[in-house]
Amino acid sequence: MEYQMIKTEQKSLDINLNDPIYGTFAEIGAGQEVARNFFQAGAAAGTIAKTMSAYDKTYSDAIYGVEPSNRYVSENRLYKMLDHEWSLMEERLSESRPDATFFVFADTVQAINYTRTIKGNGWLGLRFRLTPGGPVNDMVLHVKMLDTNNRLQQEAIGVLGVNMIYAIFYYNDDPEKMVRSLVDNIKDRVSIDLLRINGEDFNFFDKRLISLYLVKHKLTSVTMFDVNNNSIHASEFLYRESLMVIRGNFRPPTIVTQDVIDSSYRQFKLETSLPDDKLNLMMEMTMEYLKGENAEIDEKDFLDRADMLGILGHNVLLSDCDNHQMLINYLSDYKIANLGLVIGARELQKIITDKYNNNQDGRLLVAFGELFSQNIKIYAYPAQNEMSKEIMTAQNMEVPEGIKFLYQYLLDSKQIVPVYAFNKDILHIYPFNVLQDIQENKAGWESNVPDVLVEMIKEKGLFGYKM
Repeated sequence: MEYQMIKTEQKSLDINLNDPIYGTFAEIGAGQEVARNFFQAGAAAGTIAKTMSAYDKTYSDAIYGVEPSNRYVSENRLYKMLDHEWSLMEERLSESRPDATFFVFADTVQAINYTRTIKGNGWLGLRFRLTPGGPVNDMVLHVKMLDTNNRLQQEAIGVLGVNMIYAIFYYNDDPEKMVRSLVDNIKDRVSIDLLRINGEDFNFFDKRLISLYLVKHKLTSVTMFDVNNNSIHASEFLYRESLMVIRGNFRPPTIVTQDVIDSSYRQFKLETSLPDDKLNLMMEMTMEYLKGENAEIDEKDFLDRADMLGILGHNVLLSDCDNHQMLINYLSDYKIANLGLVIGARELQKIITDKYNNNQDGRLLVAFGELFSQNIKIYAYPAQNEMSKEIMTAQNMEVPEGIKFLYQYLLDSKQIVPVYAFNKDILHIYPFNVLQDIQENKAGWESNVPDVLVEMIKEKGLFGYKM
């Protein structure tokens, strides 16, 4: 069935007329736009127990506690707001309204400022019950506002808040529809790069699918989850830290994949002279690599690959970034001290050649300047020619004549560096061949896959494996 979008006014009125739904609104930043939608729709007394906004930090600290980090637009601040308002809701109304399905909506938002040094972002959360006296659940998201003036950003936050409440109470049995509906009437005006839904009422599906739906339906170009399958956000752990990203299809991760990770990370650590707790490593899965021959995404296949990366101990960055420039643009907001991108030598050669061929209009230096900046370093992992057995590295690869001078400069300035300590004895192993061997149960495939994954592939019958 084709997806049907409902107008904000109708959603607000539907909620107001749904007697059991009853709650509190606490909004800091970008006005009180969420509550305003319910007031304007009419019959708001059926929904709103209280609205409040503690803009002043002294008032806010007195109500929700002092914020040691002085970061008021943060996940931590949002949870303090939810905790406080929920405890008041239960204390004051649980006896007088035993049939209510309570909720608390909270947000802490920074809208675009007059000088435009702040682009606009925020944390929005919803704590709620789906049934009276039932389990308590949370929906939390991080949003980037894309409108270019304060009034429009406030308006978008108001719509987003309504969409969150409506999605939870009307689409809670359909996670994909619930995610997709969050941008009803504000498509392309906001970007939601984290969405977390926790609680017993939502244990019927794998939460990593939420990340997949966010990217699939273009609510964001990048989202992340950790080895415990929890959604995570760059602002909470990457700000001014260092990060290495390794892109791959991981179908399956092979011993070459493991060597790419190990050798690149060792070199990154050595060259940054930073301890492990200051370095972050993430595996990037792209939508391009997840799509099958029919351009559809197999959710089980996505989860299987994520499971394997989790067993190997790696957090996952899921993206719809066709090129690395899109990823760099996304990460630029977090002022990452050192960003290392690991690229296979063949892919690097294609990037360099495409940049040259697509910028014959005098923009060549600009195009390369967009990709390479002072804190970005590309680590090129070598590749072996399947026919000649020659090994291609960043230093010996062929690039177009007209760009050799620029490419040499990037090598000399160490913005492109070869991965040195690689295992040349395994470069003949190609993921596609390993996948074929698994599907055909060809003898010896096990030696080309990390031991910890061999048992998993066999036990779960991954990638078409059959005994």
